[in-house]
Amino acid sequence: MRSGGESPVLGACGHREGRVVGQSGRVRPARRRVTAAAGVGAVMALTGCSTESSSQWARLGLPEAATEEAPLIGNLWIGAWIAAFGVGVLVWGLIIWAVVAYRKRNDDLPRQTRFNMPIEFLYTVTPLVVIAALFYYTVDHQEQIVDTSAEPDLTVNVVGQQWSWTFNYIDEDVHEVGTTTEQPTLYLPVGQTVRFELTSPDVVHSFWVPSFYMKMDVVPGHPNSFQVTPDREGTYAGKCAELCGAYHSSMVFDVEVVSEEEFDEQMDALRDAGQTGLIEVPLRGTYSEDQAGSSQ
Repeated sequence: MRSGGESPVLGACGHREGRVVGQSGRVRPARRRVTAAAGVGAVMALTGCSTESSSQWARLGLPEAATEEAPLIGNLWIGAWIAAFGVGVLVWGLIIWAVVAYRKRNDDLPRQTRFNMPIEFLYTVTPLVVIAALFYYTVDHQEQIVDTSAEPDLTVNVVGQQWSWTFNYIDEDVHEVGTTTEQPTLYLPVGQTVRFELTSPDVVHSFWVPSFYMKMDVVPGHPNSFQVTPDREGTYAGKCAELCGAYHSSMVFDVEVVSEEEFDEQMDALRDAGQTGLIEVPLRGTYSEDQAGSSQ
């Protein structure tokens, strides 16, 4: 037995593991060295994050933008977070100040006041300033984002139906139809302005390509439209962002932003496959019945 009632800890094969436990069960310094080494390893792992992850942190979670219009939404997103952080710091600062400045010092009843004008002015004016700034920039950016006055280079009629997508390339007079088991691919030429005309025959869907920083509802009987200019080639995921029924999760699609030559080749491939003409999806459900009744 070792003096002080301490004994070495043996491994499975009877070898000493380099750490000592006393009678109180307290871990001796050898364990602390192991813990410190693990902490250093964790820090090194965190500092070894990829450039892509670091960039996403800088964008506060947004994916890398893929259109010329995306910075309008990206800047608004960053600005809203800055405002939120500012308000959070102010609120927490006031809470900590109140806890420290007005902590209990004795058993005397604190002086009672009906109001505090500086504080009431602060919590009345500050939210108005924040809301006014966010409102102004939101309206300003929204007008630019949904502006379709410029003549597009390409127009695509996007039909969202339960539960997939149909893409009608109006200028090319060809189409692509998806199903719940075969997701469609939307081809777009890089550097060209594309107008999306959104229609639905059944329920409300939402056309969303996260890397475009833009989504818009697809509403039965109410065509919506917006336009973007893809500026980076690549493959991007698209999906429906509105719960639209049992197979909502199947409403996914791919977006391929390609060169103009590759885009033309893909349009020719659709023609060769017999996918010419534009698909008009028939109206279904309550909305179709209303339309039928109004047309009689």
